[in-house]
Amino acid sequence: MLVRDDFLIVVPMRICEPHAHMCARTTHDYEAMAKAGIEVIVEPAFWLGETRKYPGSFFDYFDHLIGYEHKRAATYGIRQYVTIAMNPKEANDRDLGKAVVDELPRFLEVDHVVAVGEIGFDAISEAEEESFVRQVELAREFGLPLLIHSPHVNKYEGIQKLLEVLGHLDFPMEKVLMDHNTEETTEMSLSAGAWAGHTVYPISKISPERMANIVEKHGIERMMINSAADWGPSDPLMVPYTIEELRRRGVVEEDIQKLVWDNPMSFFSQSGRIS
Repeated sequence: MLVRDDFLIVVPMRICEPHAHMCARTTHDYEAMAKAGIEVIVEPAFWLGETRKYPGSFFDYFDHLIGYEHKRAATYGIRQYVTIAMNPKEANDRDLGKAVVDELPRFLEVDHVVAVGEIGFDAISEAEEESFVRQVELAREFGLPLLIHSPHVNKYEGIQKLLEVLGHLDFPMEKVLMDHNTEETTEMSLSAGAWAGHTVYPISKISPERMANIVEKHGIERMMINSAADWGPSDPLMVPYTIEELRRRGVVEEDIQKLVWDNPMSFFSQSGRIS
């Protein structure tokens, strides 16, 4: 039984957490997630807070996600999968970005890497776009879906441009997860044929209440929610808390289950690496 303020989680359901940076979390977090019904975690590679200076720093990090973090999750009965990429923020160092992307194929071959990501925009720069295009082509080569990071600033403009680039590249939109949507961008992502991810991270993104509003407006088809739990003021139980908010509003259990389990499992199973 988990309690947060006025939320009481009594009946867990099957949950896939499609975006959590567990290398920043404690083993206590894994235990709490397992008790709340989280059976699967997808951990995307991203910025660590301190900008890295050497390609080898990325490769050690990728090995950590694929190796140690995979085993640590299994200790708590959780299946962990990984998405690997050169993130947009650090891709602005062109030489560093090229060196990292050149080595990505050996990581994308690993059987529990289920997407290329996070890629996308941070400052919406030319360097970020060049890195994005190269990695989209790697996803095509390896038959993997894309996990796309939409920018925190100028989000609408950023998603619009990302969708335009994907259109020019003729990448299949059913294999695109556009993440970190807000009320202003969900419709644009869905209309383009992409899956729309939403990060419940109240301080800088959206709250369970706002997420419930979005679900009431747009339904559950090609929709996902995540906590993006990391080293910031986040909470790896935000998906379960959002489930409770949806229940309070009368959303039927079958729809909630599709939102938090069927949808993310269906999306990442396009990698051919999740049964």
